[in-house]
Amino acid sequence: MFEKVDALKEELNKATAITQEELEQYRMRFISRKSVIADLFNDFKNVPNDQKKGFGAALNDLKTLAQEKFEKLIDGLSSDNDENDENIDLTLPPLPGTLGSLHPLSKVRNRIIQIFERIGFNVSDGPEIEDDWHNFTALNFPPNHPAREMQDTFFIHKGKDRVDDDQDILLRTHTSNVQIRLMQHTKPPIRSIMPGRVFRNEAISARAHCIFHQVEGLYVDTNVSFKDLKDTLYHFAKEMFDKDLKIRFRPSYFPFTEPSAEIDISCLICKGDGCNICKYTGWVEIAGSGMVDPNVLENCGIDSEKYTGFAFGMGIERIAMLKYGTNDLRLFTENDVRFLSQFKGVI
Repeated sequence: MFEKVDALKEELNKATAITQEELEQYRMRFISRKSVIADLFNDFKNVPNDQKKGFGAALNDLKTLAQEKFEKLIDGLSSDNDENDENIDLTLPPLPGTLGSLHPLSKVRNRIIQIFERIGFNVSDGPEIEDDWHNFTALNFPPNHPAREMQDTFFIHKGKDRVDDDQDILLRTHTSNVQIRLMQHTKPPIRSIMPGRVFRNEAISARAHCIFHQVEGLYVDTNVSFKDLKDTLYHFAKEMFDKDLKIRFRPSYFPFTEPSAEIDISCLICKGDGCNICKYTGWVEIAGSGMVDPNVLENCGIDSEKYTGFAFGMGIERIAMLKYGTNDLRLFTENDVRFLSQFKGVI
């Protein structure tokens, strides 16, 4: 046993460490809990009683020697690093730093706001946790009406069926609730867009998500016509995508607008040849729209005999997919740096 101690002392005296890796190897061999010195302490019980006093003193000296040598090696590495620092040329230009960038959805949201602000729309906001009246009833969704099933809703609190009982509380399924609140507290003319996050209990796929972003728009004034709606959305599509873009209006149904239409554009991903995003039709829906139903105006205290208006809504993710040629909506929420880094410098 004493021979092992002498051999380790000799090894310690010869030990060197030029790099951090070599220093770590030294620490593991002589300092750590699984070191050769720790093994000798574990074997102390096997030493004859008449030798324990002398062997214990030798072990303690060995342990102290290993620790002192370790500290000297650390000091030696620190001195080397200081010398290297002195050789740095501070007059050289710095290495360029890695800068982040706006998320692609933020870029698209900002661009949408910019386009509509230039033609007189302002921006409005409202709560994401909403009551039934603002999310459904005021928008011409009567209680138990089949149209409510068009949107699978996340309910926070379920009220009772009677009108005088507390209402359902839910995560808003669209930003139309902001339209209702705006019309309740603002007199026409009203010209505003409502960007925000919405929630629907839908299966997540390349084309859909349970949490996504919308921008809705509302214009209420005297003599507002369907032509005003078409001109507004034509202008938006041309500014957002391409001047030569093909656009079509398709008759549709929404409880809160009449007449209603969906807006399709030629698919920018497959150039009309057909892909999973356009369902192989060559056309992609970008928005729903229509003239505000008179009942909705009356629900908000606006005289439907005097005022008319139009409304529209679109998904920001859908617009971003088409603008950037992305074929899977889920990429926008997975936070993969390899994907997001592609949008540095992109408008």
